[in-house]
Amino acid sequence: MTATRLLPATPAGIAEAAGLLRAGELVAFGTETVYGLGADATSEQAVAGIFAAKGRPHFNPLICHYPDPDAAFAQVQATAHARALAAAFWPGPLTLVLPRQPDCPVALLAGAGLDTLAVRVPARPAALDLLRQVGRPVAAPSANRSGQVSPTTAAHVLDSLAGRIAAVLDCGPCQVGLESSVLDLTGAAPVLLRPGGVTRARIQAVIGPIGTGITPAQAEATRGLRSPGLLVSHYAPRLPVRLAATRVAADEALLAFGTPLAGAALTYQLSATGDLVEAAARLFTGLRSLDAAGGHLRAIAVMPIPDDDLGAAINDRLRRAAAPRPQDHRC
Repeated sequence: MTATRLLPATPAGIAEAAGLLRAGELVAFGTETVYGLGADATSEQAVAGIFAAKGRPHFNPLICHYPDPDAAFAQVQATAHARALAAAFWPGPLTLVLPRQPDCPVALLAGAGLDTLAVRVPARPAALDLLRQVGRPVAAPSANRSGQVSPTTAAHVLDSLAGRIAAVLDCGPCQVGLESSVLDLTGAAPVLLRPGGVTRARIQAVIGPIGTGITPAQAEATRGLRSPGLLVSHYAPRLPVRLAATRVAADEALLAFGTPLAGAALTYQLSATGDLVEAAARLFTGLRSLDAAGGHLRAIAVMPIPDDDLGAAINDRLRRAAAPRPQDHRC
């Protein structure tokens, strides 16, 4: 990648950053919490670029950022609690996890293949201007290499990601300096998944009692997914998944990587050239497409994928897709 540009948070700088995002590039920008690494959330390829730039070892769900509550709630199913919290805390450091709308345009990879989406309206004026000009949801985890400290200045971002992303929109130091609180509203009771810029007490003052968040051990076991207690096989499609396939039967679908195996009833190509970023971008769509079209088939065979870089994240999700579920006698 060419040198990372440092853009001022002026009308011209914001317009340039918005154009880069619409073109599928990665742009870091400051919010009131920390700097986020932004990508067009509707583009699988752009979202895959986030994971590649961060060296993120797992496809955790990403937070999608919107310029106002109406834009966010057009793409998720807002509950009464969600609307009350949005009225109280948006724009601001609170993220809500809600079911996706059936026609939600956000890439499946941005939500890690789940039927839910984490959404937020940031409070930083420059960030809101940027989101309005992009005109699409922007997925944005913290703008740092995976495992490093979250950045609160443009200089922090450049220290971590210079040469790996197109630009940084310098919005100045972050006022909060702590990630947003994440509240899951998809279950019978609200659950605080991550404490952050809006305290539990302030949330409970609006909607009443909320459940306990997940422990660090649970977060590691579920790879930081939207809620605790998710089964290892959470990503499993209806058809059984067979990994590291070197042959494919006539009654199987094939998830191909590189030159496809011959003989499959259906084939979905992750990347004909063996590009791991392209494969990551197409993974969840591929699994869903084969599962939806292959009702008469026995299984989905998956060709071997290298465990390097994004391959580790791809294989992590594929192992989860292939794992037997409780009371599951498919295999």
